[in-house]
Amino acid sequence: MSGTREVVLPSLDWETRLWAQGYRRVAGLDEVGRGAWAGPVVAAAVILPPDDGRLARQLEGVCDSKLLSPARREALLEVISRHALAMGVGAVAPAAIDAMGIVAATRQAMALALKVLWPPPECLLIDYLRLPDVPLPQECMPRGDALVLSIAAASIVAKVCRDRMMAGLEGVFPGYGFARHKGYGTEEHQAALACLGPSAAHRLSFAPLRRPAPAHDDSRPFGGYSTQGQAALPLEAFAFPGNPSAPEA
Repeated sequence: MSGTREVVLPSLDWETRLWAQGYRRVAGLDEVGRGAWAGPVVAAAVILPPDDGRLARQLEGVCDSKLLSPARREALLEVISRHALAMGVGAVAPAAIDAMGIVAATRQAMALALKVLWPPPECLLIDYLRLPDVPLPQECMPRGDALVLSIAAASIVAKVCRDRMMAGLEGVFPGYGFARHKGYGTEEHQAALACLGPSAAHRLSFAPLRRPAPAHDDSRPFGGYSTQGQAALPLEAFAFPGNPSAPEA
């Protein structure tokens, strides 16, 4: 008996069932950055066009972003952009995460990603979290990014966008290594915090960082947010062009 575990790739089974029920614009949603000590939590929403028999082949290689190298994720983002009907991204900054909590901030990021989708979705497939304030039919599942193709696509979009944001912080807050660890609690990050203290990009409500105030008051821009005295603008969202020629029906 082999000890090798079979890798299950995401499929269009969930989307196909909903398309058959009459939902033509089904959005998959996923987030990245919930457990990071610094940077935003980012969510993406992706609407794939109803399958014409070629979609799974066109999106070959799309899977849970955690299984992919950075270069492969970047390449697959281009593939997803070519074939998706619509894509949106929402981000919630550290100060807002501290104010509302990470679960509420994650839901807010997802709601922002949905808000900028055009055409708008009719039904949602979400990795784990339900969105009680979004008045759309929705199905939530653990490990959705490993099972559902549109959620896997959203996981790649969210991961690439957040990684780019964190790389941008490298020059804004030098010495922390954000481009390498992306704000997660690695040994390098812990050593930098011990030396420098937290920055305005850090989540001060998280247990490893609970301090009275950031080590320095920095008014330089953080990913489109103001960081003046930690009073960050809490929300940001943007849409990708998607593929206007992708068939909607």
